[in-house]
Amino acid sequence: MKISESVVGRHDGQTIVAHTIENAAGMQVTSLNYGCTITRIVVPDKRGNLENVVLGFDTVEEYQANSAYFGSVIGRHAGRIAGGCFELDGITYELAKNNNGNHLHGGLKGFDQKVWDVEVVQEKDSVSLCYRYESKEGEEGYPGNVRVSVTYTVTNANEILLSYEGISDARTVLNMTNHTYFNLSGDLKRTALDHTLKIKSDHFLELNDSLIPTGELIHVDHTVFDFRDGRKIQEGVVSEHPQNVLVGNGYDHPFMLRSNQSEPITLYDEESGRLLVVETNEPAVVLYTGTQLGNDYDIRGRKSEKYLGLCLETQGVPDAIHHSHFPSTVIEKDQVYCSETKWSFKIK
Repeated sequence: MKISESVVGRHDGQTIVAHTIENAAGMQVTSLNYGCTITRIVVPDKRGNLENVVLGFDTVEEYQANSAYFGSVIGRHAGRIAGGCFELDGITYELAKNNNGNHLHGGLKGFDQKVWDVEVVQEKDSVSLCYRYESKEGEEGYPGNVRVSVTYTVTNANEILLSYEGISDARTVLNMTNHTYFNLSGDLKRTALDHTLKIKSDHFLELNDSLIPTGELIHVDHTVFDFRDGRKIQEGVVSEHPQNVLVGNGYDHPFMLRSNQSEPITLYDEESGRLLVVETNEPAVVLYTGTQLGNDYDIRGRKSEKYLGLCLETQGVPDAIHHSHFPSTVIEKDQVYCSETKWSFKIK
């Protein structure tokens, strides 16, 4: 296992560093301490060609100028919170409203725009990047001082383990995820429309016109939301299902995951032979197919466009604070929040 480090910029007077980890198989993962942002994941295709399989930029300035959350950690709370406020213990907390009067992905300056402390931990068959940040009480409107950590561990088995921890000195909400956009074609040769996705999920969450869960769980039977046996992303794009049309012809929906299932999520690109297996201890995954990606900027020489990549955001349910029947994203004072996800890259 090899690791290299370089200074790539500054933000709010703090130094931004990039670390690149390379394993024995040639897999490379590059990450910034700015937003714990994963900028590159290079893995082989079925012919042995090593290519990048995520969307990202080459400069810090591009990340600062664009708000698509490419590869970044999202927090304090992933997804939308209706009305940009919530009540906890009889107190109403007003959050930053950065999405049509609602709160999205932690607010105006969420975890994705923070410079984190970073420590490198090397083992025989793995290297970990351990990021730490303290979110002060009142940041973006949230209660409690919260100490959070994010650890990315790259192994010789072409795995990336994502571990999130947090602890607060007051009752609050916490729901973190990673917003990496995957495109397994390699170096953005094609869009993700022909990718085949499997999700072991019987229900997805209905969204309202603001793309916030209504509280209704809809069974996937006889819909293009049934990914249990695999389905190409293209099918949701051409679908006339009102929920597909609502989000811009595609998907931006939470799916409830079955518990204790092996390989609950897989993404496959037949032409390259690349297979991504996603496992998690979270109750849900938000499938976002890049329906809001504009074409007004370039991504490493390729014009950005809808469906250029897709996100598999393992997390608690967005807006859970307003729906008592959803798994809670509230954490108690001094309770340790723990979330784990593993990405395994394989050839099929």
